[in-house]
Amino acid sequence: METRIQELRKANKVSQAELAEALGVTRQTIISLEKGRYNASLELAHKIAEYFGMTIEEIFIFDEA
Repeated sequence: METRIQELRKANKVSQAELAEALGVTRQTIISLEKGRYNASLELAHKIAEYFGMTIEEIFIFDEA
């Protein structure tokens, strides 16, 4: 699944490690999310959206194909 996590993280000048710590996950999880190799659980997606002050739909790009 495509996400805007990397774009948002860089725009907010937040490192992968800082974001991981704030969300209670590993840096590797953030890397995998940014590269589309891992789909976030609903709980993690909610935490990410809350962190950036956005909705889940604004961060995660759902491909309906």
